[in-house]
Amino acid sequence: ASIGAAVERSRQEAEDELEDVTAPGNARNEVAMTGKPRADTGGKLTVVLNITNKTDEEASYAVQVDFLDPSGKVVETQFVGVEDLQPGARQQPLVISRQPAEPVLTPRLTKAQRY
Repeated sequence: ASIGAAVERSRQEAEDELEDVTAPGNARNEVAMTGKPRADTGGKLTVVLNITNKTDEEASYAVQVDFLDPSGKVVETQFVGVEDLQPGARQQPLVISRQPAEPVLTPRLTKAQRY
């Protein structure tokens, strides 16, 4: 499968996994979020998720990141999935907003679920 198809499948699986999860989920302390400078991302708002499996068993993760406008309204939601992460291992998927550069949005880690 192409990379795009694999990413979309993983995204859809994460969205499905989080459908019945109430925020913040069971893995909030295993996911951290940092930003990338817009100068390095062609002006796009890009967030790096640092997902670390802090358990002693292989686990998969589903993460929801919301992008909020200056009034606090959610204008975009992105889902990311990481599968079969070994104990102690870390992955750093990117979450890229599709919204224009203005108004400036704030990313929020809304849900993180280990399954």
